[in-house]
Amino acid sequence: MMKNVISKISSLAVAAVITSSLFVGCTVKSDKPDSNFNGVQIGAITYSWRSMPGTAQDIIDYCIETGISSVELMGDVVEAYAGVPGFSWPENYDQMTDEERAAFEIEREEAKKKIAQWRTSGASAEKYAELKKMFDQAGVNIHIVKFSPANWTDEEIDYAFESAKILGADGISNEIGHEACKRLGAFAEKHDMYAIFHNHGQPGDSTFHFEDFLAYSPNNMLNLDVGHYFGATGKHPNELIEELHDRIFSIHLKDKTGKDADPADTNAPWGEGDTPLEDILQLVRDNQYGIYCDVELEYDIPKDSDAVQETAKCVEFCKNILL
Repeated sequence: MMKNVISKISSLAVAAVITSSLFVGCTVKSDKPDSNFNGVQIGAITYSWRSMPGTAQDIIDYCIETGISSVELMGDVVEAYAGVPGFSWPENYDQMTDEERAAFEIEREEAKKKIAQWRTSGASAEKYAELKKMFDQAGVNIHIVKFSPANWTDEEIDYAFESAKILGADGISNEIGHEACKRLGAFAEKHDMYAIFHNHGQPGDSTFHFEDFLAYSPNNMLNLDVGHYFGATGKHPNELIEELHDRIFSIHLKDKTGKDADPADTNAPWGEGDTPLEDILQLVRDNQYGIYCDVELEYDIPKDSDAVQETAKCVEFCKNILL
C-alpha cells in the first residue's frame, strides 16, 4: 500500500477550495493519465523537464503527454505559480569584479529577506489550494515537493511542510546530509509528514551509511537514486532496497555505467547503461513495496527529440518491464 500521511489542510486553504470559482462547472476528464503498472507507481521528478518551459501548466501538460500520473514537483515551479518575489543569478557572475560581487551579495541578502517574508505571510496558501485543484483535474498526484529547505529559517521550513500538505504531498525532499536530516526530521514529526532525502555519489564513500541519516527521526525517509548509487559503488541496489524498503519513500530511476566501466559512472539512455533497472522494478513489483519510482532524465537528449519525448520513452521502458 502506498505510504500516506493524514492531510491537515489549513483553514485558509479549505476556504480557498470552497470559494474559488475557477473550476466551477468543469467536467472531470475521463482520459486522465495512469502510470501505475501492476502496483508500481511510475512518475517523474519534474527536474527532468528543466530544458523546457516550466510553468505549472507546462508541467501538467507534460504529465498528460507522457501518461504520468504522479510527480515529485520542484519547489520553484509551485512558488512561481504562487507569486514568489523574483530573484535571478547573474549570468556574468564569474566575470564580476570583487566590488560587483560584494554589491550583488548585498542585493541577494535583501532578496532572501523578501522571499522569507513572503513565504511566512500566508499569502500563498490560496494559490497552492488552487494549484492542487489544477493537478487533481488533470489526474496527476503530487507525492513530493522538492523545496530543499534545510537552510531556510524555522518559519520557512514550517511553510514548506504546510504548503506541501496543501498540495497533497506526503513530504518534502532535500539533499542528504547530517545537518539536513537532523533538522528537517524534527519538522517532519511536527507536521506529521516525511522529510525525504536524495543521494548523489556519497555511497561510494565506505564511511557513508544510509542508516546513520535515517536514525535522526522516524519521519526521515529516502529518495534513493539507484543510478547514482550504482555508478558510485558498483553494487546492485536491490540488496539495499530489500534491507531498507520500509524507509525508502521513492526511487529515482536513471541508467548509468558502473563504477569500473569505461567511461565510469556516466549517464546513458535507458537500456544502454549498466544499472539493473529491470531487477529493481521487478523487486518493487513482486514485493509490492509501495515505493514511488520516478524517472529522472539526465542523459543527453538527442537533437531530434526533447525532454518530454525522452521521458515518455522511459515510462514505456518501465511499463514493458512491469506488465
